[in-house]
Order: sequence, then C-alpha cells, then structure tokens
Amino acid sequence: MPPMFNSDIKSLKLLNRGKVRDIYEVDADRLLIVTTDRLSAFDVVLPTPIPGKGAVLTAVSNFWFDKLKHLIPNQLTGIAPESVVASSEKNQVAGRAVVVKKLKPLPIEAIVRGYLVGSGWKEYQKSRSVCGIPLPQDLLEADQLPQPLFTPSTKAEMGAHDENISFDQTAELIGPMLASQVRDAAIALYKEAADYAATRGIIIADTKFEFGLDEAGRLYLIDEALTPDSSRFWPADQYAPGSNPPSFDKQYVRDWLESTDWNKKTPGPELPAEVAAKTGEKYREALKRLTE
Repeated sequence: MPPMFNSDIKSLKLLNRGKVRDIYEVDADRLLIVTTDRLSAFDVVLPTPIPGKGAVLTAVSNFWFDKLKHLIPNQLTGIAPESVVASSEKNQVAGRAVVVKKLKPLPIEAIVRGYLVGSGWKEYQKSRSVCGIPLPQDLLEADQLPQPLFTPSTKAEMGAHDENISFDQTAELIGPMLASQVRDAAIALYKEAADYAATRGIIIADTKFEFGLDEAGRLYLIDEALTPDSSRFWPADQYAPGSNPPSFDKQYVRDWLESTDWNKKTPGPELPAEVAAKTGEKYREALKRLTE
C-alpha cells in the first residue's frame, strides 16, 4: 500500500485532522480514528509520510490497550472499523483504524519521565530540576530517575508548542481530585509497561498519555498508548548513562532535523528517502520486539 498522508472517508463526517490521526463521527456515541502515515516533530507535521507507520502505531496501541486494561478502562469498542465505512473505503481503515467511545478529552498531556533525557536533561543542566521538580545533583544524561516523574503539559493547537505545567496548574485546570487520579494512573501505566518492555530488551525512557471522561465522570485512557510516536524507546543492550542512546522512535528524525538549519516552524522540510525509510524500520523493530 502507498503511504497515506490524509484519509478520505466520505461516508462519515470528518471532525478533526490532528498531527497524525483523522477523526470521524460514527454516531452519537462512537468515533472512527484513522492513524495516517503523517509524522510530526517539534509540533510540526512534516510533508514526508512514513510508509506503514499508521499500521504500526495502531498495532502497538492496541497491544498496550489490551495489556493494561486491568489498570484503567480504555477507548476501544471492539467494533471492526471496516463495518462503519462504505465498502469502497475499507482499504483506508484496514489495519490502521479503530472505533472508539466518544469521550471528553482532558486538556492536558500526561507525560511520565523515567530517565533524564531530552528537554528534561537540558533543564537539569541549568537548574538541577525537571519541570521544576528538584533532583539529585550528580545525575548524568540518560540516567534513570530515582522515581518516575509526572510532568504534564498543555495540549497546543496544530503548529503551536505544548507547554510544561506544574501539578498545581494541572489541578487548577481539571480539579485537584482528577489531577491526582490522572497522575496516579499515568505513573501506574508507565511502571507496568516499562517492566514488561524490559523483558523484551526495551527501555521506555518516557511516554505521553491522554485521558478522557465519560458522562459519569469515569476516567479512560484514550488516543494512543506507548507508541514510538508518544514514547522514547531505547534498546537495553545499547544503553549507558552519559549519552543519549539510539532509539526505536522518531528521535532519529528529530536528530536529523537538528542537524539542519530548520527553524522548527511550519513548513517542515522534506525528509530524505533514506531518513524516511530508516524511521519506518525503527518503528517496525519496536513493534516486533514488543509483540512477537
């Protein structure tokens, strides 16, 4: 199949095109989420799709939704996406779409950091803290943190940058009880996933969760779960504190972009064919290691 930059489902109403996912309305209670092959980096959607990426992300998310459903309910309905679109559109959803419950998304991204890397490492070098949370004085880049940190952020509009916020700011946004529930759920999900991934030779350095509420106020895991798009996956056999390990995620693309003179604003640059192909390989390797 050729890469899919945009889906084109005419039989359902398009509600939104996100950075990666296209969302359609099935009925009053359900949505169809199509995961395209778009790739975003630094909050900008790049013009070059990654062949097969949407199918990999869908398979990885579905794996984790099933594995972690005892911790928190999730968005999945179990309805086949092919059953809610026109017959001529089934090829657009096969292997890359899910039918989900219609829930109210929370206005935050629930980030959990288990290792000192990326923007956290940059902040730590200046202030010996991450998102304002004080840390020991002698940590190295990529060191495991004493305990996983919940470092939420706002959800920015397309093309804008998410902003880190404190737990107190999160409590102001969604209420202190719900903020505590989200924090505890995110950390529990991260810990269980990280423990499992370690048995498959993968370190989950950090990840991002999104949550939603049903009409009764019950919390659900939504969007995606522990994918190479939302997480930093490191091969355990190449991990050593003091340097940023290679990864099975879009860090490869970020590193290439950092080597260019791009200003991290729209429009993003076209990716060389070999960078796009290598990125696809890394995504598929993550899926294979986690699920086979």
